[in-house]
Amino acid sequence: MGLGNPGRIYTDTRHNIGFTVVKTLAKEHGVSLKKEKSIPALSGATQIDRHNVLLALPLSFMNLSGGAVKLLAEKYKVAPGDLLVVCDDLDLEFGRFKIRPNGSSGGHRGLASIIDALGRSEFCRLRIGIGRPPAEKDAADFVLSPFLKKEKASLPGIIARAGDCCSEWVAKGAAQAMNAYNKRSME
Repeated sequence: MGLGNPGRIYTDTRHNIGFTVVKTLAKEHGVSLKKEKSIPALSGATQIDRHNVLLALPLSFMNLSGGAVKLLAEKYKVAPGDLLVVCDDLDLEFGRFKIRPNGSSGGHRGLASIIDALGRSEFCRLRIGIGRPPAEKDAADFVLSPFLKKEKASLPGIIARAGDCCSEWVAKGAAQAMNAYNKRSME
């Protein structure tokens, strides 16, 4: 499940990095993400390492993602422990990953919405560092801004590694993905 905001104006913003990762995984696996009937989301099924996987993007705004996530989980019978949410994180340096099997929202309103809708926080999340805004810039404006030119050069590698992390989570579980990807270095 990739988090982001729907609409062309948000496509290349920091807040939409979760969307970008899931769209990239879909493209790599030849999956067409299609509009769900009666659920504000795009989704498509595939297999990763012989495991059935549903790739999805809620089409509600980030802060209201929980409703779509809950409806998708109910429709496809996805237990919270089998859910991986990919999102941005202001508190991680640019390009750093943190994957965890549960936890609080950490102030991320998209995660808070999902926790509220599911009534639990025991789902995996992959947070991708987008860096902190300069002191003079508001955090809300920062997350809705595009990446800087020097950051854009690193994005393809970061997106690819995030996709690899998601695949590792599917194939080998959260503990293995944490050991492999929760490192400071992006090597």
